[in-house]
Amino acid sequence: MTIKNNQLVIGLILLLVIGAAFWTGYFLKNKEGAIINNEIEISNIKEGQIIKSPLFIEGIVTGGKWAGFEGQVGRVELVESDGTILGLAPLMATSDFMKFPITFEANLNFTILKENEVFLNFYNENPSGLPEHSEMFSIPVKASQEKVKVILYFGKQGDDSCKNNYPIEREIIKTEGIARATIEELLKGLSEEEKEAGYFTSINEGVKINGLTITNGTAKIDFDETLEQGVGGSCRVLAIREQIIQTLMQFSTVKNVIISINGRTEDILQP
Repeated sequence: MTIKNNQLVIGLILLLVIGAAFWTGYFLKNKEGAIINNEIEISNIKEGQIIKSPLFIEGIVTGGKWAGFEGQVGRVELVESDGTILGLAPLMATSDFMKFPITFEANLNFTILKENEVFLNFYNENPSGLPEHSEMFSIPVKASQEKVKVILYFGKQGDDSCKNNYPIEREIIKTEGIARATIEELLKGLSEEEKEAGYFTSINEGVKINGLTITNGTAKIDFDETLEQGVGGSCRVLAIREQIIQTLMQFSTVKNVIISINGRTEDILQP
């Protein structure tokens, strides 16, 4: 019986060794480029990596406070340095969430207004809500959004026509309100290089958009009073209108443009 018991013990030890070797092999394969913090590993994100939305995240938790609860092992938040949350998603278990180690994945959608350094903050699942049961770690990354090419219209020296504008291509962050984002880019004006190439804008600096709607092919865009401040001469008035109209007409959803200032359409941009 002693010999059989010894054999049984040896067999169990071998199983444990094989199991440990398997999981050790898993970790060794995934440690290259992975971010590891205590009992959690993010296998496909590197510190300082440029990320885009949607972001797929995968990893594994091995113990501690990262126990699973109702199919989740926690959540991830993308935050700016001031704490503004840009997006969040649950860390969904892809293996048995009742037993370590637990593999997980997340699909994080986010929206940014500018490319900058942000942080992926990972929080454990803490149904108790007690601070002593909380765990968090952070990975600094760089956020980037998909960009699209748009056309802006500007005047050019040597052409005396008030209506003639010339296209300049820009890349801007893709957004649902692409028409408004494009006009906002137009209002930023020209780069020094573009000015040296002879381009100019007839639009005042500091103009703000109050609102933009596109309905049944008609774009209604409302500006603040800065658009018409100090504007004189019929040629400049026409040039301002044409810059805005031509920039908006590049979009297939726009067939007509109505410009207003603080809601007024009848007495604006008078020469």
